[in-house]
Amino acid sequence: MPAHLSLRARRGFTLIELLIVMVIIGLLATIAIPKFAASKEKALLASMKADLRNLATQEETYAIQNFGYTTSFPTTLYTVTTGVTGPTITITADGWTAFVGHTGSAKTCAIFIGTTPLSPAVDEGVPRCTP
Repeated sequence: MPAHLSLRARRGFTLIELLIVMVIIGLLATIAIPKFAASKEKALLASMKADLRNLATQEETYAIQNFGYTTSFPTTLYTVTTGVTGPTITITADGWTAFVGHTGSAKTCAIFIGTTPLSPAVDEGVPRCTP
């Protein structure tokens, strides 16, 4: 049997071909995994900010209806996203402050209404998270 026919009759990949594919997969994983980790952190921060925006809506609605702010809401009016801790609400002389955390992140986010800022929030009514 001629040599070129015997090579064509063999099927499969060589060890070198398999190693090259594994190196390529490793390089792609090295690039992709940090991107996914950053995306997860952004999602956690977005959920904390959304919860603070919802809290601001509920606080202002409560204040209009009851002529003052509150530090707690029934769960039928306001609940936080799964994993979000808090909110910790403090009533100030002319408004309120609140902050939340997340079990999946070391960062916290805050919001305030009035003239008493709560770090890291610097603009009234705008949630902001620690860098």
